[in-house]
Amino acid sequence: MKDLVSRCPIEEVMQVLSGRWPTLLVYYLKDGTKRFADLRRDNPTVSHRILTLELRKLEAAGVVQRTAFEGYPLRVEYDLTPAGLALVPLIDAISDWWEQNAPARSAASDVAEMPTPQVAS
Repeated sequence: MKDLVSRCPIEEVMQVLSGRWPTLLVYYLKDGTKRFADLRRDNPTVSHRILTLELRKLEAAGVVQRTAFEGYPLRVEYDLTPAGLALVPLIDAISDWWEQNAPARSAASDVAEMPTPQVAS
């Protein structure tokens, strides 16, 4: 991971949760244990490699727990740790905020799409 600039807790959290996939992975794991293939189905556009790297990052941060089972084929399951479960209300709050502010977003995008008036010279 990149070096931290300020040692601010928000910067540290963003280092773990930033990007397209980490927050989505926590969101999909909030309902319980999932196998690697289930997470691929939940996120069909993520590559095998990136999903593996993101899950390892979350595991190193103590957000996700990986359990590998003996046998062939190898079965791996992922769960949220207590620290990961503590993130769920925050992610749900972000989702709620997004949905509650949908009218404001659509109004802002309508204004942004309006043509600019031409000034007569």
